[in-house]
Amino acid sequence: MAVKIRLRRIGRKKAPVYRIVVADSQSPRDGRFIEIVGQYAPRQSAGEGASNVDVARVNYWLDNGAQPTDTVRSILRKAGVLKARHEALLARKLNAKAVPVSEKAD
Repeated sequence: MAVKIRLRRIGRKKAPVYRIVVADSQSPRDGRFIEIVGQYAPRQSAGEGASNVDVARVNYWLDNGAQPTDTVRSILRKAGVLKARHEALLARKLNAKAVPVSEKAD
């Protein structure tokens, strides 16, 4: 079962609001989903909270192999989720390679 993180449309006509959901890749856009991990309102300005994302759950699903769609990837990038994830991965990698410097004997 391929799992995707994608948008599910809610809201009324001409005023879309989307839920960011984790769903099977073969289910329809507004069909069955596994979990709601956020919300996105494209008509709001970015400063007023256009996106609301549960970072812990998104990271959990990304760790378990869920693939975000292009639009969701863009939303996660703007929310800072992917940057924080990348920096944490780099920090783990650098800490694993780091060798402590021995102090010079005077």
